[in-house]
Amino acid sequence: MANRIDSMAERVDAQFTGRLTRIASTCGELSYELAADDLIAVCTTLRDADAFRFEQLVDLTGMDYLNYGQVEWSTLKSTGTGFSRGVARNAELPDASSGRFAVVYHLLSVTNNVRLRLRVRLADNDAPIIDSLVNVWASANWFEREAFDMFGILFNGHPDLRRILTDYGFIGHPFRKDFPLIGNVEVRYDEDKGRVIYQPVSIEPRVLVPRVIRDDNRYDAALTQRPANS
Repeated sequence: MANRIDSMAERVDAQFTGRLTRIASTCGELSYELAADDLIAVCTTLRDADAFRFEQLVDLTGMDYLNYGQVEWSTLKSTGTGFSRGVARNAELPDASSGRFAVVYHLLSVTNNVRLRLRVRLADNDAPIIDSLVNVWASANWFEREAFDMFGILFNGHPDLRRILTDYGFIGHPFRKDFPLIGNVEVRYDEDKGRVIYQPVSIEPRVLVPRVIRDDNRYDAALTQRPANS
């Protein structure tokens, strides 16, 4: 496996010198970052060139780096003492100046039995947009619709960019870091109107903190308060 990855890395580095930048991967897969303007040309070469033959786009997702590695989760009462609360301390973090959003592509070469990951950072935080890969891999169609629905990322040239998971009247993009966990609205069936209606969300916001229940006698107040000779 290592030989296949190393061999593919050499070919990628030789073909795309100055266009792809190798980034660290905790799972040992090939991972590169590239500019949005180079996406179509690079992906077309990765698909068609005999040295690569990445026939499949197996996954595509958006990323939101808002406050990534900078702040702990917003909570009301609990603290971050003693356990991780979303901050990767002492880790090499993405450069926040590169843009809030990114799109990550997972490619598979069946011919060479190698996977490759591409990441493209999007500079516009208000209206993130990138070229569609539907004409390179048809599987990008639904993946890009999902990224649009969940993150609000626009894909230039997509033939039918509309929501795919949320309701038609849904407002906002639920995977964005600034989207409220309880949402903004809820739906219910109204007997009088005979249809589903929207209304302000009725759920009260609360902090979701893991709770550990101890059953052994070290945490039994009745036992710990007994005299030593009892």
